[in-house]
Amino acid sequence: MDMELIKPGAILASLLFALIGVAVFWLCFVIIDKITPYDLWGEIVEKQNQALALVVAAMCLGISIIVAAAIH
Repeated sequence: MDMELIKPGAILASLLFALIGVAVFWLCFVIIDKITPYDLWGEIVEKQNQALALVVAAMCLGISIIVAAAIH
């Protein structure tokens, strides 16, 4: 077993990168929500717009992949 994974520095770095990734993802989602002409959350939740939900889900996956690749 590799003891490098148990070091506190490695755990702290992993937590820090995870928090940075979540913050970048959240910021990107807020920016995209602001530049669209309608309220994404209202359209998806209140009006049950499944097509928009699928587009937002694809956008979320894309942003997540970009953030993960940048952190890795």
